[in-house]
Amino acid sequence: MTRYASIWFPYLLTEYAIRKKPELRDVPFVLVSPQRGRMVIDSATATAMQKGIRPGMVLADCKAIFPDLLMVKSEPGRPEKLLYALAEWSIGYTPFAAVDLPDGLILDTSGCTHLWGGETAYLENIKTKMAAYGYTVHTAIADTIGTAWSAARFGQPATIIKTGKQRDFLLQLPPEALRLEPEIQARLKKLGLQRIDSFIDMPRAALRRRFGETLPLRIGQALGHEVEMAIPIKPVEPYQERLCSMEPISTATGIAIALQKLLEILCQRLDSEGMGLRYCVFKAYRVDGDVQQIEIGTGHPSRNARHLFRLFEHKIATLEPALGFELFLLEATKTETVTEAQAAIWNMQSQNDTKIAELLDRISAKTGNHAIRRFLPDEHYWPERSVKQAKPLWEKPTTTWRTDLPRPIHLLDQPEVIEVTAVLPDYPPMLFRYKGKLYTLKKADGPERIEPEWWLSDGLFRDYYCVEDEDGARYWVFRSGPYHAGQPEWFIHGFFA
Repeated sequence: MTRYASIWFPYLLTEYAIRKKPELRDVPFVLVSPQRGRMVIDSATATAMQKGIRPGMVLADCKAIFPDLLMVKSEPGRPEKLLYALAEWSIGYTPFAAVDLPDGLILDTSGCTHLWGGETAYLENIKTKMAAYGYTVHTAIADTIGTAWSAARFGQPATIIKTGKQRDFLLQLPPEALRLEPEIQARLKKLGLQRIDSFIDMPRAALRRRFGETLPLRIGQALGHEVEMAIPIKPVEPYQERLCSMEPISTATGIAIALQKLLEILCQRLDSEGMGLRYCVFKAYRVDGDVQQIEIGTGHPSRNARHLFRLFEHKIATLEPALGFELFLLEATKTETVTEAQAAIWNMQSQNDTKIAELLDRISAKTGNHAIRRFLPDEHYWPERSVKQAKPLWEKPTTTWRTDLPRPIHLLDQPEVIEVTAVLPDYPPMLFRYKGKLYTLKKADGPERIEPEWWLSDGLFRDYYCVEDEDGARYWVFRSGPYHAGQPEWFIHGFFA
């Protein structure tokens, strides 16, 4: 059964302002913004609300009620930015965290609350952390988003609605608890329908005819009869494991133990599903709200917990625990299917391939992901297009290397211009200058004509020569286009062994 938590910030903007300016802590003030030529209240402190000030009121009227009220201008777009940041922080409690404008969050708590010792402890932990950051929160957990939203705003500061009991809870609440538009709320009250139990059992057709589609839809969503979707701020990774610590962990040994446990759990799951990970992220949530992470990648789908830990091991020292980490999260953000050939432990060739892949993973983890490259032949005539980088490293070639004609062991990414002298028509040069050095040629073989790939780009044909200088070094040079009265362009494109 899916369970949702609603987190409501009744004084979100004013408490954020107090965090930025602590001198406002004991001062009753409001945040205002211009609307239709008037200054309107966007948010008010608890002290100001005790004086009868409410969001939506005009500032001039509030000043008449409470002359000492302090005014602070609102920042445009601040609620969205602030809630998004708080939702990102909440990912430490669940992989599914969504913004609920204008003053709340929605968390999918399914399968998460047991890490904190149950739903009550889960909500208490969130409330304590938010209080430490200076935010007042009301929280609730229920089977549906609608009921959780209602319980957070109309129930106790931390309300838990048992599974299947959302109807019983909603009956005594006012219509506002269903997230209705003000016009519908006013119409219900005008008809004397002051509580949800006075109209919840009316036929849906009658409610729709009198109040439109919204009212029956909201009732259905709150009761779980209608589907309600929330959009998480980050996509939920399908392969994700969490480990909550009862006490903050601040030592490298403790972090390593947590990482090993998570890897073992994740690899068991990958093994049961025939998958292996290619990219993995280990996140550590610090008690002060800071989130740190280290990442690894593999050249081969792996579910070997020992091997993966060795890739992470030397990066653990980069984490800064300070007062300690309270939650660890491991995500396999990229996975691939592991074939039988890769998994067969009795296949000696497979064992050797796996060991080589793991060795390359360890080298890459220490030197960087781009330190090791492997190249494969590609089906192109133009030499610089005839080679491609293998992604991943074990990618199989789709064609074979060309061996009927000489090719340099070192091919430049792009040909480079050389200066030549003493050139006869359809003959290689006797001398050429490259990067300031003069080369005298003794031998040559060619030409080999390579036509341009007209379906990809325009250009002249090339006449390639394999030439050898007086020191025995060999080079791959070419003339671009036909020989003519003018001086043709010559290029160097590679070096032979």
